[in-house]
Amino acid sequence: MPEPYDLLLTGGEVLDPGGGQRGRLDVAIRGGLIADVGAGLPGDAHATVDVTGDLVLPGLVDLHTHVYPGAGYWGLDPDPIAWHTGVTTWVDAGSAGAYSVAGLREFAASRRVRVRALLNIAGQGLSARTGEGVDLANCDPDLAARAIREHRDLLCGVKVRIDRETVGDNGVEPLRRGLIAARECGVPVMVHIGTTPPALADVLELLRPGDILTHCASGLGRPTGPAAREAYARGVLFDIGHGSGAFAFDVAEAQLASGMPPHTISTDLHARSVYGPVFDLPTTMAKLIAAGLPLDEVVASVTIRPATALGLQAGSLAPGSPADVAVFTRIDQPQELTDAHRQTRTVPFRLVNRHTFVGGRCLPAQFAAPPPPWVPLTEGQTTALRERENAFRDLLSTPLVGVDGLAEQFPRDIEES
Repeated sequence: MPEPYDLLLTGGEVLDPGGGQRGRLDVAIRGGLIADVGAGLPGDAHATVDVTGDLVLPGLVDLHTHVYPGAGYWGLDPDPIAWHTGVTTWVDAGSAGAYSVAGLREFAASRRVRVRALLNIAGQGLSARTGEGVDLANCDPDLAARAIREHRDLLCGVKVRIDRETVGDNGVEPLRRGLIAARECGVPVMVHIGTTPPALADVLELLRPGDILTHCASGLGRPTGPAAREAYARGVLFDIGHGSGAFAFDVAEAQLASGMPPHTISTDLHARSVYGPVFDLPTTMAKLIAAGLPLDEVVASVTIRPATALGLQAGSLAPGSPADVAVFTRIDQPQELTDAHRQTRTVPFRLVNRHTFVGGRCLPAQFAAPPPPWVPLTEGQTTALRERENAFRDLLSTPLVGVDGLAEQFPRDIEES
């Protein structure tokens, strides 16, 4: 008799661009790995979950996040978000530099989700809101390369922010230094764009095939001209990186119309954007669907493509892969969505997460910590957070079940008098 599976997901609609699998298939898990995928899989399982009618995807990979709370301005804890969004692999994009990567490593090891990271070329990382590239003494390529070599199992690239506030009068020099470290270690660079100077063309001309331009649909950077098209054609990867101010529907639609769809879809989820306009990766995925990107392309852009871009063992349900699985229910109900500039579009359906498995284990529900005091919130956001907290309190204040849902766990013997 074959060894029983640890977990069997039955009847779901599998969509796995990386593994080349699609259709109504069962997914079997054993020892934290995908054991098999197929229709009507035979064999016993210690646990079976019926996901008939649901969409079964590889665990989502968010290529641009900030998940190092307590060490800087932008960080948040990924675990309370992952369990209800299907994101199993979180790539921290530059929260830590060479001075602080050891702390990020310790934090990442304590999370239930998988955390990988891009090292900030600035040694202090994102300890403050901006300005890390102003003092070039902190942008030491030799020190950065040494940190990558020492933490290669955690670090999979270099992050550089290039905009007016971040670099001051230094132009693209922090990017040049990031590229030196990246070339020495054989990893890609992710570059953030925003307000100019430096000019966008000066940034793009330095990027190599396989390097990543994040905020590719930014309404501030607007990478739609000849320099952007040339970079795209030579293999620079365009990543959404929504963030608080870096996604505009009109820019995304213009890129789609000109044959430049994003290679990857990420959130730039951080302590500010999590309360809007980003919220989470499924919402960001829905925005790209609303802009005109087909569902299959969207799924590939949050699974196998980001995994391939950074050489991660993730993003696929192929047998032998880590058993990271995201199960969604499709709800055919229109939803209005907002970009970073309050432009709106409507998506015809919603994907609502039902189960998120990491290594074959379902992530437990968690409630997120309140926002840190430096996060600016509108009156509407503050009210909504208070209402959510009260609703959660009310839910937990109500007994879980009544008498019909209970059993007498310790029956007593009653002697007749």
